[in-house]
Amino acid sequence: MAALPSLQQLRYLIALEEERHFGRAAEKSFITQSTLSASLRDLESTLDVTLVERDRRHVSFTAIGETAVARARDLVAQANDLVELCASSRHPLTGTFRLGVIPTVAPFALPSTLATLRTQYPKLKLMLREELTGICLDRLLASSLDAALIALPYDLPAGIETLSLFEDEFLFVTADPKLGAAQSPLPIDKIDPEHLLLLEDGHCLREHAIAACSLKNIHTNRALAATSLITLTHMVESGLGHTLLPELAIAGGVLSGSNLYARRFTPRGPSRTIALAFRKTSARREEIAALGKIFAQSKGVTGSARAKAVKQAKKQVE
Repeated sequence: MAALPSLQQLRYLIALEEERHFGRAAEKSFITQSTLSASLRDLESTLDVTLVERDRRHVSFTAIGETAVARARDLVAQANDLVELCASSRHPLTGTFRLGVIPTVAPFALPSTLATLRTQYPKLKLMLREELTGICLDRLLASSLDAALIALPYDLPAGIETLSLFEDEFLFVTADPKLGAAQSPLPIDKIDPEHLLLLEDGHCLREHAIAACSLKNIHTNRALAATSLITLTHMVESGLGHTLLPELAIAGGVLSGSNLYARRFTPRGPSRTIALAFRKTSARREEIAALGKIFAQSKGVTGSARAKAVKQAKKQVE
């Protein structure tokens, strides 16, 4: 039988592709550069192909090398899933669970959830990473995350599926008492796109707000685009414009201490879907479902809405 590459060799290959530098790849892998070079030469010998073209300044991958890296990622991910499957079958939600969270969700969904997790799963070591959606999904595919708390809709890459947790409604937020103080809901077509402030490109909340209000041809002032919800609220409070904020953030206190008004829309306001994303091959589905139930319960929903969210979370992973 032909010799097979080792998982360690595949990990070294992936590290080199990510760093495109032998020294940095070796440091990332906690080995010497000579050990890395020797391991990759052995891998090329085993596969009988040239994967990497080397010179003193550059590292480039051959066509078959690029293909091999993609396949190596899949194999390493599947090996990790096997280990996780066996571990979770013995003791669900113990040990390390790596969770990515997007910035417009993390500060508002995590505090109450973390307290519940510490109580229900004291042996769980939750490692959190706050990143934009695209980076979270890339890390999922690379098996450096086990799941990611994101907002939908989003154009998901192949190999990723989601568990919907709850709907997060958008509210109109303004410093103008004439627009904000009214008790009745605001007709959504009353929004003036020219004075609408949004997050900068890269934040899915920006696209959600635009799509929610059917503002397909909106031309906002990008010089005033905010980098965070906190910055966005300060800009609105300064009278630079109005914005849309998710109810999750408002319930989490993003407007606390401000003079801003939050007003619902009519008909029922647009919303985003908070969801857990994970690899289709993940062996941790039951654990992800358990996390999903806790997130749904910890969100500020009560009664039938909470029961519906929990039931939906359980059903989607079965």
